[in-house]
Amino acid sequence: MEIKFLEKTKYRVMFEIKGVNHTFCNMLKEELWDNSDVKVCSYRTKHPLISVPTFIVETSKDDAIKAILSSIKKIESENSKFLTALKKI
Repeated sequence: MEIKFLEKTKYRVMFEIKGVNHTFCNMLKEELWDNSDVKVCSYRTKHPLISVPTFIVETSKDDAIKAILSSIKKIESENSKFLTALKKI
């Protein structure tokens, strides 16, 4: 996975994520929308099979990078819970 920032200010970031697909992008987008400070959160691809997804995240009060990191930690936690539940089967 490779991240390339196209725009980066305190409250707004735009970046490309090379090496991921819609599954990861949708998961991150949904988790970001659960943050009440997030005003804008979306991603796009020019072509669904060969393009690099471009994300945009805007926040109203909190640092946009902190909001992304917080969302990723929540995703990690949920994945860990899922893995633990699977191992019990």
